[in-house]
Amino acid sequence: MQPSPPTASDGPRGPVDASRVPRFAGIATFARLPRLDEVGRADVAIVGVPFDSGVSYRPGARFGPAHVREASRLLRPYNPAQDVFPFGAHQVADAGDLVANPFDIAEAVRQVEEGATALGEHADRILAIGGDHTIALPLLRAVHAKHGPVAVLHFDAHLDTWDTYFGAPTTHGTPFRRASEEGLIDLTASIHVGIRGPLYAKSDLEDDARLGFAIVTSEHLEEHGVAAAIERIRARIGTAPLYISIDIDVLDPAHAPGTGTPEAGGLTSRELLRIIRGLSDLPIVGADVVEVAPAYDHAQLTAVAASHVAYELLSAMAPRTDPEAKEPSR
Repeated sequence: MQPSPPTASDGPRGPVDASRVPRFAGIATFARLPRLDEVGRADVAIVGVPFDSGVSYRPGARFGPAHVREASRLLRPYNPAQDVFPFGAHQVADAGDLVANPFDIAEAVRQVEEGATALGEHADRILAIGGDHTIALPLLRAVHAKHGPVAVLHFDAHLDTWDTYFGAPTTHGTPFRRASEEGLIDLTASIHVGIRGPLYAKSDLEDDARLGFAIVTSEHLEEHGVAAAIERIRARIGTAPLYISIDIDVLDPAHAPGTGTPEAGGLTSRELLRIIRGLSDLPIVGADVVEVAPAYDHAQLTAVAASHVAYELLSAMAPRTDPEAKEPSR
């Protein structure tokens, strides 16, 4: 028997109490949160997008949402690093998965956009768990419909502003080129973080700048440190509405081996989490965490990292107006 939805006076409904139901038991929603249909409406909805037909190398990210949900069972209600109860300060719920046709990229992109738009009727913001990075394009289209052009903070080893692969205009390596061309992003406030490794040509960087992106490379972060990277990111974004897109391969393969296109020399999970924490006062209007491929993961290393990244994003989105707001479950 499912519990009845809470009334408005009940406040946000949080995760299953781990002192009553073991973390390894029950159906795996993200962080053991209620389903969206159990609460009716959410401030933030977490939704899976099990689609990976846009990959250019190793497939498997279609299984990412389930893998990240399993690893998120150990997340707890209070985030001391941000001094917030991310599930108590506002209602967060798991909205399940969006349908995306695995045989037709164009239809899948259309379905994700339509699904995200429909979900926006029941949630103020969406945190998507992919899936490959192709899904960022339809998600940005849905966000643009509500907010207009947004600053994009893109964590990735790769630019993802290439034109085509094998003549296909929409793949996991092209979403931000298409988004720029469609006017979805703020060309004065968008930035990549963690870019590294070989490129096809120097012109890749020239094209990227023309499309509206600044860059904080892994080498810059190593040389100047996390604080300097946060300062540069914040200076670029300013006060624009912010969409955060995180390819888990921004992390070094030592921290995230389970991904489709790994590159040596990446960020540590600690560095990535610290940068997200430095953005908690910015107007985040949506986010995604993508490219978790379980078949290449070991001991849930990648999924644990991704679940904590999503947790920090939820914490950064949480309002700070009521410091006494508490999450009753454990």
